[in-house]
Amino acid sequence: MMNKPKKLSRSKIRIKKNDIVEVMAGRDRGKTGKVLRIVEEQDRLVVEKVNMIKRHTRPSPTTGQGGIVEKEGSVHVSNVRLVCPKCSQPTRIGHALSGDGKKVRICKKCGEMLEG
Repeated sequence: MMNKPKKLSRSKIRIKKNDIVEVMAGRDRGKTGKVLRIVEEQDRLVVEKVNMIKRHTRPSPTTGQGGIVEKEGSVHVSNVRLVCPKCSQPTRIGHALSGDGKKVRICKKCGEMLEG
């Protein structure tokens, strides 16, 4: 049995962990939440309280009681936009050089530098 080759990511994910994002497409359109995890190989994000899925688990010594567990599923990075802390709107992300020569993320709407 042959392993599937890993998909080469064409674009770098500009959203980072703990950023606040808004879902722009899908059944959870309009919801906002914090990015919990990034799955870079698949260009996907896990966002807090978005795309909730149910998993049926059986009892084990580590989990204790079994049952139906609700947890966050992943969302494709193209379906979310970063929410700017200054203008409080979903925005695209640009890059610029700061005063000390470091590359920083900026809001495309207001031009404000994004922390992180």
